[in-house]
Amino acid sequence: MRDAAPPDPAFRADVLAGLAAPIPAIPARWLYDRRGSELFEAITRLPEYYPTRTERALLERHSVDVARIAGTGDAVVEFGSGSSAKTPILLRALGPSAYVPIDISGDFLRESAAALQQAFPGLAIHPVEGDFMKPITLPREVAGMTKLGFFPGSTIGNLVARTAVDLLRAMKETLGVGAYLLIGMDRIKDVDVLLRAYDDAAGITAEFNLNLLRRINAELDGTIPVDAFRHRAIWNDPMSRIEMHLEAVRDVAFTVAGQPFAMRVGETIHTENSHKYGLRDSRLLLRAAGWGLCQEWTDPDDQFVLILAQAEPQRFAP
Repeated sequence: MRDAAPPDPAFRADVLAGLAAPIPAIPARWLYDRRGSELFEAITRLPEYYPTRTERALLERHSVDVARIAGTGDAVVEFGSGSSAKTPILLRALGPSAYVPIDISGDFLRESAAALQQAFPGLAIHPVEGDFMKPITLPREVAGMTKLGFFPGSTIGNLVARTAVDLLRAMKETLGVGAYLLIGMDRIKDVDVLLRAYDDAAGITAEFNLNLLRRINAELDGTIPVDAFRHRAIWNDPMSRIEMHLEAVRDVAFTVAGQPFAMRVGETIHTENSHKYGLRDSRLLLRAAGWGLCQEWTDPDDQFVLILAQAEPQRFAP
């Protein structure tokens, strides 16, 4: 008998439906179990992976501007907090009364919150384990506070446009009208730069992608031969996105949760999108979800942008 906790029913449903689809695909959020979260943190430190260091530099330069516009002393709510690696920069500038990290990986969330508590002993930290793709009930301790949402890393790029708008609407519902959102978005740039960032020489991104198969085997009684797949990153120009795939290197048959699947050599499981945005793209995405633009900051090479937006009341304009 297994001692492990029962598998997440949503994970099971998404994997089974995704593998059975005409074009197999599994939502990117399932890449982030504990091991996946650790591997992603390693990716952010790679020389090829420009988004993290570029966004960090922007935060160090402009967090004081965020504080000037959005104010200080209230609650910072971080969506998909992960290790909260960039968060201290913002917290030092804003000096909030409370910090609410939200993440789907519970163990990683609690460990990161504990580490941050040591760095900010006077800050009230309220971790929330949950799927931020849906509206979230925030802890009662921050109910009356004005809020700044924080969504760094261009995580919004993992979603197709309609889902990204749904997420931004859910964030607006979670935070409330009048709240602010500080969001990072990656810019469209040279394709070679993008491909190196998502297929690094050390193979960390490949291991991150393949870890999804190991998770399926461990949590869903899968029999997937991991060595039958390889990581692929491609640029889809019409969709303005990097795509990550797991490509079968030979014909393969396996089971997941007792259900049989087979793939031919060259067929892929689509595991992640990372959309890149032009100037008007990012603004339109926010406006479609009810967020008004306050300020934008970008690096000298225009590789990445930080956007401060505010949740607007519903308008009934023609």
